[in-house]
Amino acid sequence: MAKRIDVSDLNVYYGAFKAVEGVTMTVEPRSVTAFIGPSGCGKSTFLRTLNRMHEVIPGGRVEGKVMLDDQDLYASGVDPVAVRRTVGMVFQRPNPFPTMSIYDNVAAGLKLNGLKGKKKLDDVVEKSLKGANLWNEVKDRLNKPGAGLSGGQQQRLCIARAIAVEPQVLLMDEPCSALDPISTLAIEDLIGELKSKYTIVIVTHNMQQAARVSDRTAFFNLAATGKPGQLVEVDDTQRIFNNPSVKATEDYISGRFG
Repeated sequence: MAKRIDVSDLNVYYGAFKAVEGVTMTVEPRSVTAFIGPSGCGKSTFLRTLNRMHEVIPGGRVEGKVMLDDQDLYASGVDPVAVRRTVGMVFQRPNPFPTMSIYDNVAAGLKLNGLKGKKKLDDVVEKSLKGANLWNEVKDRLNKPGAGLSGGQQQRLCIARAIAVEPQVLLMDEPCSALDPISTLAIEDLIGELKSKYTIVIVTHNMQQAARVSDRTAFFNLAATGKPGQLVEVDDTQRIFNNPSVKATEDYISGRFG
């Protein structure tokens, strides 16, 4: 079951540096929420707090609360690895495991979670590749290296790998920025299909992409150079693009800065 995310007064730090300040917002289940804003305003940093990926950087920590339905992701005793199983991540550049076959790329997380038996693995690998709209393109070469696929196919392979472990939330950090227009369209179509099962949050620099794929859009900005990033406003995507309530949002969307 896709899950709702509630963030309350979240501050994100790297050591003494405050990267993001005072974010409060809700991400609805089975929907796509886009994060937009100029470079360096904390979009990707905030995205990574939703599955505790920012903690892999030394000194990464948060103040505030991130609730996934009724679970506090930062409560004492919560295992970050378990959080990342529930909240999957797709990165900016496709990152299939270079020495592994297409099949083993998808199966890697399943094996790590202890799923055994070739039939079970086969079934989930096929289901995940179908879910990522990749099955028909690779079903006859599952034992070939994942790194041998095109960029767009590699990104869909990474999505298949992410959904194989059945997360409830899928985070995507600029998943199309390294892709050509045709591959980008394939990923956007896929996002539209996946939201029937997953809560999806996507960071994008592409205004048109945010308008096309998301139900809600959150605009982040910097108050000034050297200051932490802040959430300026979050609303239905149509309203953000057609009638934002904050002038800075309008200025950014219309290309006056950023």
